Amino acid sequence: MSAKAAKIAARGEEGTASVELVAVVPFLLLAVLIAAQVALVGQALWSASVAARAGARAALVGGDVEEAARKTLPPLLRGKAEVEDSGRVRVRVVVPRLLPQLPVLKLGASTDLGDADG
Repeated sequence: MSAKAAKIAARGEEGTASVELVAVVPFLLLAVLIAAQVALVGQALWSASVAARAGARAALVGGDVEEAARKTLPPLLRGKAEVEDSGRVRVRVVVPRLLPQLPVLKLGASTDLGDADG
């Protein structure tokens, strides 16, 4: 193959990397969005669990269960949180959504510290 033929063949390849990048970017953004939303779900579940334990500790020492649980939650989750004390402390939170089109998801955790004597 001559140098001239090689140049002509290479011209057909010009711009393909740009086109491929443009085609891949939406999928990369979607993957980042999904990963971030999954991280928010995990953080909400973790926070609900920590808040339930804080409420259970407050119940064990005769404190205000709801106040203890709510103070433990991050401000973003605190507003719509539901705290219930019926023997077991239950905390439900609404997971923050990155896109308003996503469905509302509530997660919860419950715990009781049980009897200190076992």
